Amino acid sequence: MDRGALRALGVRAERATGAYVAPEGPVERRIAELWGELLGRERIGAGDNFFALGGHSLLLTRLLARVKREFHGDVTLQDLFERPTVAGLAPLLSRPETPETSDGGSVVARGDVTVPGPLSWTQERLWLEEQLRPGDAAYNMPVVLRLRGALDDAALQSAVDTVVARHAVLRTVFEAGPDGTPLQRGVDGARVLVRHADLSAAPDPESAAVAAAMRGIKEPFDLTRGPLLRAELLRIGQQDQLLALTVHHIAFDGWSFGLLLRELSRAYAGNVDQLPELGLQFADVARWERTDLSGPALDSLLDWWRRHLDGVPRVLELPTDRPRPAVGTHRGARRRLTVDAPTAAGLRELSRSHGGTLFMTLLSAYSVVLSRHTGQDRLLVGTPVANRPRAEFEDLLGCFLNTLPLRVDLHGDPSFPELLGRVRDTSLEAFAHQRVPYGRLVNELVPERDLSRSPLVQVLFALQNIELGTLEVQGVDSEFVDISEANSQFDLNLRMIDTGEELIGWLDYDVELFDAATIERFVEHFTRVLAAVVAEPAAPVSTVDLLGPAEHTLLVDEWNDTAVDRPQRETLTGLLAEAAVRHADAPAVRFEDSELSYDALHRRANRLAHRLRALGVGPDTVVGVHLERSPELMVALLAVLKAGGAYLPLDPGYPAGRLEFMLTDSGAPVLLTAAGAEAGLATEGLTVVPVDERAGDGHPDTEPEPVAGPDHLAYVIYTSGSTGRPKGVQVPHRGIANRLRWMQDTYGLTGADTVLQKTPISFDVSVWELFWPLLTGARLVLAAPGGHRDPGYLAELIQRESVTVCHFVPPMLEAFLGAGRAGECRSLRLVVCSGEALPAELARRFHRTLDQAELENLYGPTEASVDVTRWSSRPDWTGPALPIGTPIANTRTYVLDARLLPAPIGVPGELHLGGVQLARGYGGRPGLTADRFVPDPFGPPGSRLYRTGDIARWNAEGRIEYLGRADHQVKVRGFRIELGEIEAALLAVNGITQAVAVVREDQPGDRRIVAYVTGERVPSVGELRTALGERLPDHMIPAAHVVLDVLPLSPNGKVDRRALPAPDRSGGTSAAYVAPGNPQEERLVALWQRVLGVDRVGVRDNFFEIGGDSMHAVRIVGLAREDGQDFPLQRLFTSQTVEALAQWLATRTDSGAGRREVAAFGLLSPEDLARLKT
Repeated sequence: MDRGALRALGVRAERATGAYVAPEGPVERRIAELWGELLGRERIGAGDNFFALGGHSLLLTRLLARVKREFHGDVTLQDLFERPTVAGLAPLLSRPETPETSDGGSVVARGDVTVPGPLSWTQERLWLEEQLRPGDAAYNMPVVLRLRGALDDAALQSAVDTVVARHAVLRTVFEAGPDGTPLQRGVDGARVLVRHADLSAAPDPESAAVAAAMRGIKEPFDLTRGPLLRAELLRIGQQDQLLALTVHHIAFDGWSFGLLLRELSRAYAGNVDQLPELGLQFADVARWERTDLSGPALDSLLDWWRRHLDGVPRVLELPTDRPRPAVGTHRGARRRLTVDAPTAAGLRELSRSHGGTLFMTLLSAYSVVLSRHTGQDRLLVGTPVANRPRAEFEDLLGCFLNTLPLRVDLHGDPSFPELLGRVRDTSLEAFAHQRVPYGRLVNELVPERDLSRSPLVQVLFALQNIELGTLEVQGVDSEFVDISEANSQFDLNLRMIDTGEELIGWLDYDVELFDAATIERFVEHFTRVLAAVVAEPAAPVSTVDLLGPAEHTLLVDEWNDTAVDRPQRETLTGLLAEAAVRHADAPAVRFEDSELSYDALHRRANRLAHRLRALGVGPDTVVGVHLERSPELMVALLAVLKAGGAYLPLDPGYPAGRLEFMLTDSGAPVLLTAAGAEAGLATEGLTVVPVDERAGDGHPDTEPEPVAGPDHLAYVIYTSGSTGRPKGVQVPHRGIANRLRWMQDTYGLTGADTVLQKTPISFDVSVWELFWPLLTGARLVLAAPGGHRDPGYLAELIQRESVTVCHFVPPMLEAFLGAGRAGECRSLRLVVCSGEALPAELARRFHRTLDQAELENLYGPTEASVDVTRWSSRPDWTGPALPIGTPIANTRTYVLDARLLPAPIGVPGELHLGGVQLARGYGGRPGLTADRFVPDPFGPPGSRLYRTGDIARWNAEGRIEYLGRADHQVKVRGFRIELGEIEAALLAVNGITQAVAVVREDQPGDRRIVAYVTGERVPSVGELRTALGERLPDHMIPAAHVVLDVLPLSPNGKVDRRALPAPDRSGGTSAAYVAPGNPQEERLVALWQRVLGVDRVGVRDNFFEIGGDSMHAVRIVGLAREDGQDFPLQRLFTSQTVEALAQWLATRTDSGAGRREVAAFGLLSPEDLARLKT
């Protein structure tokens, strides 16, 4: 870190207002003395404000420790905060007592550090992290100094020896006790030798030295051997060197850095006698903590935190640039940020005027950005606390640091001062209960461990108030060196300092999750929030505009620059009529062995259109069309359009009751149906016209005079409704004409093309299949009724008719490619996919099978004239998902939040659509129309947007990524689940050809993920769970798997999720008791029962659901090896049932069946020894 700015902390001189008033009486005078010691001031007045003098939360905590040591009185952190003056605090305290009688706390006894002793709670958590992520340098704490001058190497080594001898924690090793519990032991006489490297001869000595320092910093420590401090002196030139000091966090914290540098400075100068006498060692503190913070005291703390965090999500759903890996790697990077002096001054004043601290103000602003990025209004943000509750701990090196999860509540759209008040109150409450061990809190609140993210909190914030000091050596100038790389134990970790002028910050982030450009935008959003709350603090925080001008312009204007000139009076009917004249003799429609030319088709349609006109059909008249795919269907559709009406497609496969509802609800006065089927849907007031070759007899075959304009309806398609009542989407000519013109401009059909029409007419994709070829002189081939479900028939038809263009919904494309004959369809040049998300792996399979054809991924709802975005798939695409692309001509796409403000790039929001293709609305449903079609805040007066209900986001390249449905967001066990990711993982398992994941609640309150798969050789449930465990976090692994011969499809070719059968309950993770079925399972069950202290464990019981935690897992591994069952610790986190673990063990080489009589954690495999040593 660039810690040079930290030195500016020493020059801060914020002074309290008002004249000096001397403290009165012994209590006030002693309080003033304590303040002076902490604040570094010689004179403190009775009315001076602690915070105005430079006080902050950390100093407040230190003050509380000293006050409790020297005074009687039950004083809390809240008291100190609310009474920030000497005169205000004094009435709460009695006269100073002698130190021997004043401290009411338990005595911290000094012991023999060479005797193995317990770890502190924080050390235990860090030790466990080492076991789970062996070789991870994420908890290495470095400081790098540039030293210019005549450095005495021998004096430096002597100084290091002195400090290591004084602080046993630096020469401590961590070993397993008889029951597998980790213990720490100080090693007498252990030294840390300063390593030397002369890089002065390198081409660029300075860069070489920095690179060498970075390599040393990343070198893992061996906790079983120690020591836990490394010192490396890297020579750059004559009297110019880098000193890199690296300490493992298990022995160190941020506070300790200042102590280390101060002691090294004094020892180097030979002033060892000036070092404070150490009455304790950190091992004494750890032993005291285990005793003092146990039993009822710990239970009380945990109960408070459990109540305090009730209802707050344990996962912060930050949008990431890549899927979260199943096991985090902690590869980090860092972005520096600066808040200018005027804004910083405004933030300090805002803090003071609303009774908060700068820490609280910055945390509130940070939370606003996090909330807007995640869509969550209740957050947990971690913050490190010094956790040195006693004055005698202040001079000790060690891992005192604790992490507190701070609850931030943005519910109800507060103003910033209101939010600051909430943060102030919850922070003070949390600080008053800061002794709770974070590891214990995690075990209590997040018993199910997820190796893909840090538990409980995934983001950190700190306002660093610790003065690191520097290495003060006579004749040597010392400065901190910026360390550009970072390790990230968390998704985001923002640390800031107040220099007294500007604010400086460092945002560490996980590079496995975020791109640098994403973090750049995040930082801009943060700094914009800071500026906004200073300028207008009373405004609701939801109205703060995160976007800078450049990002706003991209999202609203540049990425929606789609304008294309079209004739204002253009209609679908007119375009079809013009094409009929141009291509009169060309073949238009082919069905089985019959074929109609453009001229013949239109003449038949003209005659029927005149008949419909005579029946009263005109603009906006809805005419039902109830026909199978056939030439008569094409005649009927064209006739309705030519008559000026709007056709209502009625799928013959639908139940009669649904068709009758659609006819009645739409108000259709006329129904066109097959000859001989007139009676099927006949009702009073409905004119039924049979359609055959004679349907238009007696009427002219000339083109009827056009009567429908671009804003009249072209068709009405019914879609399912959330209430179970279908709704009729009314689509005008202007929208569908634009859609078809765009398709022709983009893909360019000619008379040489043949388009396959196979989609049921009740599905809006059929609209372009039916009419696009007839605008261009191309030929339309109609699939036989029902043929759209038969991949073999389709492949044969495509080859026979030399089809060049066709459409598939993704499940049907999967079936088509899997039928074995798709590769023979060499005539195809363009395949369009839409209807639901197109899996990336399916696209890659398509390109391998049909390498001569283009694959287009289109997106759009019926309410926007079929499609509004497109993305051209590429054979070389390696991403986990395909984008849906960019808006097409004369359409606009916006990703908006709940207040219709643009969501930042990369941040999910609801997809809204604008432009000429919007439907008129839902027929006879004005309330629903008003709810889904809303005023367009970015367009001219009167323009509208359609709320799709789809969650999407813009990526940095200006393409939209579809994320799922807003009304089908899945949440299981507190985690939000993207089912598409589970489906992709299932499809990657050998033997599975199709996969669907859903969340079911077949029993009240029991929501679980269920996977439905097809394939010739589907793995067993245990094998599936094991395979998925290699790719997915545990909470995303389905609780049950159902193998089907085929996935049920709706008439439109999509997976019919409502027709998926309920799984057998015995297949779930939380199913009824299942006894062990073989000796290996029996041994594992006995082991689990012993460690967990339960009477009965079933082979499908989840380890963490029945009370297991991380330390239980450690004991399980050690005891299992004693029993000859050898598996690494991480395996228990991926195979969390006896059944899954036994199956995994069965696949391993049986090399350890012999029984070994050793302690539970005493004899480990080479694999686990490596884990424990890193």
